[in-house]
Amino acid sequence: MGNEELLRQVGMGNREAFCQLYHNTDRTVYSFILSIIKNPQDAEEVMQETYLKIWTSASAYQSQGKPLAWIFTIARNLCYMRFREQRRQADMGLDELTGDEVGVLCLPLENMTDAIVLKSALEILKEDERQIVLLHASAGLKHREIAAELGMPLATVLSKYNRAVKKLKQYLREE
Repeated sequence: MGNEELLRQVGMGNREAFCQLYHNTDRTVYSFILSIIKNPQDAEEVMQETYLKIWTSASAYQSQGKPLAWIFTIARNLCYMRFREQRRQADMGLDELTGDEVGVLCLPLENMTDAIVLKSALEILKEDERQIVLLHASAGLKHREIAAELGMPLATVLSKYNRAVKKLKQYLREE
């Protein structure tokens, strides 16, 4: 069953179809979100929000032949909402925070080194390069699949991917 049919089934409340849709798309969606958010912990939270939104909104999906593009749109919107929330929190002064809220803003120390290295490496890439690299390396999509999902010519995807890999290699040599 294809993702479009799965979305239709999810819209009718089919939990098994939802599980299959998740299994078919989770790595790709996570990579896409990570390419925007650049923080693995925040990306996981946005991914959960994305699939919750898919579950609640699948009945409104209008078939256009690209269910992953619809899912990417949901994910992108949730990423931008996350950025707005973080900006509002950053704008709040510490004197406005109660003791409980301060703990919410502290990042966990687990895997901090990996997160910092990943974030730094991803920041040197342009957004489209970051998306292409993560969709290929993390989600395992082939370049032609990435080109189809992002609406770019294959030659452009290949060029951006090669340029991004060169940038990353250079960056890692300097570190």
